[in-house]
Amino acid sequence: QVQLQESGGGFVQAGGSLRLSCQASGTDFNKNSMDWYRQTPGKQRELVSHITEGGTATYVNSVRGRFTISRDNAKNTVYLQMNSLKPDDTGVYYCRAFGIPHPWGQGTQVTVSS
Repeated sequence: QVQLQESGGGFVQAGGSLRLSCQASGTDFNKNSMDWYRQTPGKQRELVSHITEGGTATYVNSVRGRFTISRDNAKNTVYLQMNSLKPDDTGVYYCRAFGIPHPWGQGTQVTVSS
């Protein structure tokens, strides 16, 4: 079964940066596209970024130009570098293996103060 462990969240002031990590197990990571989602207060969980097996990345409009998704297949890990953080980025961030049913992980909390 796919298991994902998110880490790297924290408390930062607006304009700051964080780097999230997600380590995967139980899957052939090299063959999986990966997603980062976030659950922000009062809103539905949304897809923030997607990266294909080959490293092609896409982003939701609200984070494009500020966030960068990347992957290290040797470490079975996907990252989300978040720069120029805004209070609206506050939420719990989750990673997912695209197209594979599996439980949501615990996520990692990101809190951005104004």
